[in-house]
Amino acid sequence: MQRTQALLLDPCILVIFGATGDLARRKLYPALYNLAQDQLLPDRFAVVAVGRQAKSHEDANEDMIESIKAFSRTEYTASAKDQKLLTCFHYFQMDFYDSSGYARLKSLLDAIDQQCKTQGNRVFFLAVAPEHFAPIALELKAHGMAPNRDSWQRVVIEKPFGHDLKSAQELNGVIRSTFAEEQIYRIDHYLGKEMVQNLMVLRFANTLFEPLWNNKYIDHVQITFAETVGVEGRGSYYEKAGALRDMVQNHMLQLLTLIAMEPPVNLDTESIRDEKVKVLRSLRVKPEGVIRGQYGPGVVNDSQVMPYNQEERVDPNTNVETFVALKAHVENFRWAGVPFYMRTGKRMPRKYSEIVISFKKLPGVLYFKDEKLDPNLLVIRVQPDAGIFFKFNAKKPGTEHTIVPVSMDFSESSLAGFNTPEAYERLLYDVMRGESTLFTRWDEVKYAWQFVDQIAKHWRAVNVRAITYPAGSFGPPQADFLIRSDGREWHEY
Repeated sequence: MQRTQALLLDPCILVIFGATGDLARRKLYPALYNLAQDQLLPDRFAVVAVGRQAKSHEDANEDMIESIKAFSRTEYTASAKDQKLLTCFHYFQMDFYDSSGYARLKSLLDAIDQQCKTQGNRVFFLAVAPEHFAPIALELKAHGMAPNRDSWQRVVIEKPFGHDLKSAQELNGVIRSTFAEEQIYRIDHYLGKEMVQNLMVLRFANTLFEPLWNNKYIDHVQITFAETVGVEGRGSYYEKAGALRDMVQNHMLQLLTLIAMEPPVNLDTESIRDEKVKVLRSLRVKPEGVIRGQYGPGVVNDSQVMPYNQEERVDPNTNVETFVALKAHVENFRWAGVPFYMRTGKRMPRKYSEIVISFKKLPGVLYFKDEKLDPNLLVIRVQPDAGIFFKFNAKKPGTEHTIVPVSMDFSESSLAGFNTPEAYERLLYDVMRGESTLFTRWDEVKYAWQFVDQIAKHWRAVNVRAITYPAGSFGPPQADFLIRSDGREWHEY
């Protein structure tokens, strides 16, 4: 089956800008290795890794092997199949701002086209800092490397796509001057995670859930993205982004759209994207109710950690948020009156990403009217232990008529003999086959920025200061008050 899928892929060259960066080393090279192991790369295929550092072909190969050994989900074996991947790997040294370098790059790609018969098809993966996106795209256009006439060329862009709506619009204008919308793949790696892909299957392939997926049966929804790490040397980036732009604008809003979207007319890319956009257009928040926090000193995983304002490349007087909690509403017929609570933060007690669907409580009638019943919960765990947890009420064994919460738990890792592919494997594979469902369309980006910009604008207008919370906690106490003031509480599973 996998071999058949690979045969359906067009031949192509994958051009990675940022070949020596963390993204390429930790994610892209291991993803390519695993796709090769699963026979999911085109038969005629080549990789050109573009970096600023001077490296010999042998050194570049060795660096790729070391990254595979360190970060691949499958063990590097140095088999004949592995050697085939190395054979099609090329390293090209170039400064992104050296126009003459692009002319040399074009010559190399043309030569590889002839040698490997890749027919001019190319994927340009911009694994670089956001400020390099536009200059690279313009140079590709200037040197005729993205004509999209007798062959196809696609560009993959990592987040963040701009830092507000205005900058996103400007960037989109530059990218669109080189690539058509259908050739632009704006990546959000969370959409490649197995349980995120499972969301639509869970909803639309099970009679049990879809009839209940509305304001008549659901009390509220919670989305939590908790991280134990700090900024890990990325202070200069985080000072410009903060949790609002780094997590809410993309990862969290993308999950919200998949939870709240209407059933699409079919499962083609544009039908699914159309329904996601409708959710974003219906999304409302009161900016003054959004909680802004910043971690101080504390203990995480039994280790004392420094406050955010003492991290490397961070302004000691910074007001950048490392934590956000908010309550939003999707103002349409299905979700009227159902709050969506979202929170994300760094230096929290444990790392996990999950969605909690809390169903409404039953009225206090019949034999359990004097007992406090827990609500039914559907918990979708995205990471680290991807799976689904369903909590319901049952009678406790014994002579007493006592009702207790019980659960059914499904973990993807429990499937025997299956090693779940990493997100970038699925995303790279989809780019090569021209499948863009798991990537964000421009209007999704636009409406997500509109939602986030209103919060950021309010913070600037009234100078909202980030509330310090201890590292190792679940954020400032105001985040608990946000949900408890509605008679609810955060669920942590």
